[in-house]
Parts: sequence; structure tokens; C-alpha cells
Amino acid sequence: MTNDIPALIQALRDFAAARDWAQFHSPKNLASALSVEAAELLEHFQWLTEEQSRNLAEPKKAEVAAEAADVLLYLLQLCDKLDIDLLDAARRKMLVNGEKYPVATARGSSRKHGAS
Repeated sequence: MTNDIPALIQALRDFAAARDWAQFHSPKNLASALSVEAAELLEHFQWLTEEQSRNLAEPKKAEVAAEAADVLLYLLQLCDKLDIDLLDAARRKMLVNGEKYPVATARGSSRKHGAS
């Protein structure tokens, strides 16, 4: 398996095509599946303390990794269907966030922009 995003997207296309699943992969369905997988990821942290969430045992960490992979795969499929360059969108968003949260006023604060 390769480490580059375009090859992973192509592998996802091939996987879905071999199973005739593309018919079910509308943006709405993929966004719904992404939300479900994100909730399954969150479930692993439910009721943990901050410290416990930072120090997962290896078996739990493997389960979290599998859920994180599901989130990534659905997100890639959604962006592929909508012809969104996810890496470009992420770079642009980082620039926006840099302007929205300048180091001078945001450092060490969890306060959201515009909140009082």
C-alpha cells in the first residue's frame, strides 16, 4: 500500500467499484457515514479522564486507530465525490485559522474567536 493520498483515493475507488458500491456513495451518504464513524471514534474516549485519554493502552490505541482510519477513508471518499482537493482545502483553512487566531492573542487560550 502506498503512502500518497491520490493512490489511496484510487484504491478506495477500486475497492468500491469491485463491490458495486459506488451507487451508494452519494455525498449525503458518505457524510452520514463519516459522522457515524466520528461518533464511534469518540466513543472510545467516553468516560475517560484527560490523563487516561492521553495514555491509551496498546489494544485500545489499535481500536482508536481503526476508527480514525474509517473517518479518514470516508472523508477522502466524500471529497473525491465532490472534487475537493482535501490537502489544498486544509492548507487554505490553516491560513484562515492563522489570521483568525494570531499567536499574540491566541497563545495558551482555548477561547473561540468572537467569544467573550
